[in-house]
Amino acid sequence: MARRTTSSSTGSSPGPRNRTPQPLPRRRRTFGDFIKAFFAFIALIVLLVGVPAALSTLGWPLPSGSPSLDWLRQEITAGTFLNVLTVLVWFAWAQFTACVLVEMKAAVSGVGVPNRVPGAGPSQLLARQLVAALLLVGATAASFAPGLSQLGQQLQENQRPTVAAAQQTPAGLLGQQEQAASSAAAALAEQAVNAAHAAESGRTADSGDTKYYRIQPPEGRHHDSLWEIAERHLGDGRRYKEIYQLNKDRAQPDGSKLSEASLIRPGWILEMPGDARGGDLVEMPDEAPEVSKEVQQQISDYSRTGDNHQQQGSGQQGGSGSVDHDTARITVPEQRPAPDQGRQSQSQGQQGQEHATPAAEAGDDGGFGLPQALLGAPLLAAGLLGALGRRRRQALWQSALGAVGGRRGMMEPPTPTGTAADVQDALLVGADPEGVRVLDRSLRGLAAALAEESRPLPTVYAAWMSNGDLHLQLAQPAGRPPAPWQLGQDQTFWMLARADAERYEDVDTAAPYPGLVSLGTMDDSRLLLNLESVPGIVSLSGSEEDRAGVFASVAAELATNGWSDRMTITLVGFGQDLTPLAPNRLRHLDDIEALVETMEAETRQRRGALGAAGHDSVLTGRTGPAQHTRWAPHLVLLAAEPSAEDAVKLAELASDASRLGIGYLVGTESGDLPGAAWEMEITGEGKLLAPLLGLELDAQLLPVAQQRAVVELFVEADPEGGDNGPASDPPFLVDISEQGRPAVYARLVGPYEIIGLDTPDGERSPLLHEALALLLLHREGVHPRVLSSALWPRGVTEDVRDALVERLRAWLGNDPDGTPRLGTDSTGRLKLAKSVVSDLDVLRSLYHEATQGRGVDSRAVRGRLLTDALVLVRGPLLAERPAGRYGWLTHEIIDAQLPLLVADIGLALSAFHLEKNRAGKAIEALNAALGSAPGDERLWHELLRATHATGDEARLQRLAADLVSRSGARGLPPRTEALLDELLPSWRSGVAAVG
Repeated sequence: MARRTTSSSTGSSPGPRNRTPQPLPRRRRTFGDFIKAFFAFIALIVLLVGVPAALSTLGWPLPSGSPSLDWLRQEITAGTFLNVLTVLVWFAWAQFTACVLVEMKAAVSGVGVPNRVPGAGPSQLLARQLVAALLLVGATAASFAPGLSQLGQQLQENQRPTVAAAQQTPAGLLGQQEQAASSAAAALAEQAVNAAHAAESGRTADSGDTKYYRIQPPEGRHHDSLWEIAERHLGDGRRYKEIYQLNKDRAQPDGSKLSEASLIRPGWILEMPGDARGGDLVEMPDEAPEVSKEVQQQISDYSRTGDNHQQQGSGQQGGSGSVDHDTARITVPEQRPAPDQGRQSQSQGQQGQEHATPAAEAGDDGGFGLPQALLGAPLLAAGLLGALGRRRRQALWQSALGAVGGRRGMMEPPTPTGTAADVQDALLVGADPEGVRVLDRSLRGLAAALAEESRPLPTVYAAWMSNGDLHLQLAQPAGRPPAPWQLGQDQTFWMLARADAERYEDVDTAAPYPGLVSLGTMDDSRLLLNLESVPGIVSLSGSEEDRAGVFASVAAELATNGWSDRMTITLVGFGQDLTPLAPNRLRHLDDIEALVETMEAETRQRRGALGAAGHDSVLTGRTGPAQHTRWAPHLVLLAAEPSAEDAVKLAELASDASRLGIGYLVGTESGDLPGAAWEMEITGEGKLLAPLLGLELDAQLLPVAQQRAVVELFVEADPEGGDNGPASDPPFLVDISEQGRPAVYARLVGPYEIIGLDTPDGERSPLLHEALALLLLHREGVHPRVLSSALWPRGVTEDVRDALVERLRAWLGNDPDGTPRLGTDSTGRLKLAKSVVSDLDVLRSLYHEATQGRGVDSRAVRGRLLTDALVLVRGPLLAERPAGRYGWLTHEIIDAQLPLLVADIGLALSAFHLEKNRAGKAIEALNAALGSAPGDERLWHELLRATHATGDEARLQRLAADLVSRSGARGLPPRTEALLDELLPSWRSGVAAVG
């Protein structure tokens, strides 16, 4: 993948920004605000000082000495009650005082959410309200609600000469946004700096007045950035590009260079524009205050490179510049060398394909290609493919049970064509179900391990999947992770190697981070952002069409991913057609007004539920015995740009959202959105940019054309679709007469056998057999890339794939007229000739002919055809297949189709015999069908009726006992019980006697 450039940082437009959220543009302070603050002050004085003063007048309530038995035998008087009450009031006062101290500390520091005082729910709430009201008079946003004033960030730390070392890792950058942003005290400080910035709005730049700034080591978890430096010293964060241009490609004291606006280091020196003010700026190199001689010399040396830099920079505007590899590579987790470059996982094996151009792809596969958006989205494709398979199985089962119009038949799902066929093939090629399984098990295993150690879940901002390893970026250090997790490149990275992840087993625990969603790739690493942990709104700017591709991808993956349990995804301004993907998860609202009303109610409900449960966030409610489905995330995707008033309302709601498990992704045309914690931009070239987060991703998109095709696949598989449901005709009918004897016959129902071909080379035989089986199960044709991804799920080169196709073509040979038995259709898909058939093809054709062909008008023909069909059933599909092969069958629905088809044949043959009162023959047919479809309730019902028709009550009693023993602890289904009550009223006592 090409190295990232700095074009995003040198353009003329401001570009995306990731700044500290500014206080909301609310109404100015009113006289009522001062009245509230005054009464809050009086209330605090009365409660903190007046209460102990009043209690002191009553004397000390506890006994002066140690209690004795005589003291316990004394008569209880009114004084005793008074003393007990006094002790309780002292305890309540002490608890309230602790609450006030905790709330004041959180407000003054402006970092994080206030700690919870044990057992002090109402008391702490009162303290929070009083403290907030007292601080309200100094805030620019006047109507902060208790617990919601978390939109700013601590200014005092910003005023220290801290460093942008956080630019070295996304963890550090993401760590700038605390889990809960700040409180009203931060807003008070923000007002002060805004006023200072406004006073300096008249810039008086003096070209001869050069200033310098030296990046200092970080203090605590706070790190600086060019944006914050520009905001502090120039009054506008947007001017960070001026600082960048002044210092671009100039040698720093450590020998490296500033090559990207998002990457700066401690100890670097920055030349500042002439109108820079405040902080620790140095006016002249030899006048640097309180710095060593060495630092003065470094600044002096750096100042001499300015003219040369300006000359170079004038000819390089908008260019890529040189790349500081030591810095650039740590914008993603440190990657371990892959253990075997030839055996990458499927998702990694496709990295080279993800960024191929459509033209190259078309030349690759015979003049046509597959949608690149889905080929490059392995987790999204796996989720969509799994959800589509479940939808089709549901349609089959409902059709079999008569839920869809009472129809019976072959229950074949419709074969996609055109764009839908290409999208389905892209899902098959791009999907990485193993990666989804490993991610899900790893996260749940981590949650279970932390619960065993009685440790809370850490706040995770993002996850990186790199070379099969999983890296979690924490909001702040959380100690050492439980084994087999390890610390990553710093304290905010937890890493799990792929080999350790594959040893995880399924655990019964709630999904800890269901809000993770793929955004794109950078340096061969895939980023998943945890939307519900963002301390505010995530804004996305760009053209409407480009934004829609990102929103559709995020919505589709959240709706179908395999690492979540339950969630609600609310779509506004787009995606009404996406609801068929997951009607239980996705919901569409008509406008922003409805969204605000809905989210205000849910925010109140979640805040109250957390308080009642004693949790400080949803994370503490997802581990241990406290886990509950109420902590499922609610993610809001708003593609339409909100008005200024609606934006303020959303910002208020989002200020406390991360604690409540609610995330907001909001689209904007301009990129300037109140309350936006993280700001990103999608470009027309498919790049997702967030310079101050150090991110320049190849974005994961779902364009409109692919979105419609995906929805079409789900709609066609809808079990409630009536005539659009599963089709009744098989996709391929064979000639079942003597003249239709095939040249090649494969037995798939039962042990795999091939008749009519010589056995190929022993080492290549399993691969050729598997390829032929895939083609036989898809008579409509198989895309060459689908074939290769099925046979080599970890990836394969094109020459190896093409060699297999030619070897398979040579093995199958030609028909008598010289036509190859393996050909290519007009769309470029591999397709078998009609002379190559399987027993599954014959089985389908026999049943179709018996129920919809000649057997409809001839009872004798129907009986013979059904009998011949049932004889073909020798066991499950591809029985005794080698371990480690045929993994692609998990994507198929044939495992659900075949038992239903066999059951339908058995039921039809049973009905045929019962018409002539041949109950014994009917029982034989039903027992034969039960061998391949033992869980089909319809077969058991017909077997009970056929056995009852024999008149042998003892035999019917034994069958009832067998059914009860098979049902186990769940008991018999209600309809089966009702049928037994009708046929054998005494079956319960008989079963007890047999037992």
